[in-house]
Amino acid sequence: MDDVEGAVDGWGWLEFCAVVLIVAGIMRIFDAVWAWRFDGPVPEEFRRSLFGDDLDTWGWVWFIVGVVLIVAGPLMLRGAKWARWVGVVAGAGLAISAVWAMPMYPVWSLVYIAVGIMVIYGLVTFGGRNPARAG
Repeated sequence: MDDVEGAVDGWGWLEFCAVVLIVAGIMRIFDAVWAWRFDGPVPEEFRRSLFGDDLDTWGWVWFIVGVVLIVAGPLMLRGAKWARWVGVVAGAGLAISAVWAMPMYPVWSLVYIAVGIMVIYGLVTFGGRNPARAG
């Protein structure tokens, strides 16, 4: 892609990745609020999970992940290398975790996998540049 009016090659991909990270972070915070406020029986999929069946623990995990993702989005656009790799790991997690839901939600899972792969591609291909100094 040629530079047009000071545009950075791949800048659109980086913006896409930043928006996905921020939206994923907001969704994780919604998950945390759900976990903290849920008043029914613990869903079966949580009973034998890594963090046990305590939804308060899940809420804190989701909240911390959400905050990290929300912070990583804008920092990645400023050239923070750690934010780029947080985004790559988040994209991989998004794609891998969607495979587990494939039997229940096949189309939605394929969309999640595609978005995760696009985030990984965008950050690996264009994330090494420092857009804050370009243009």
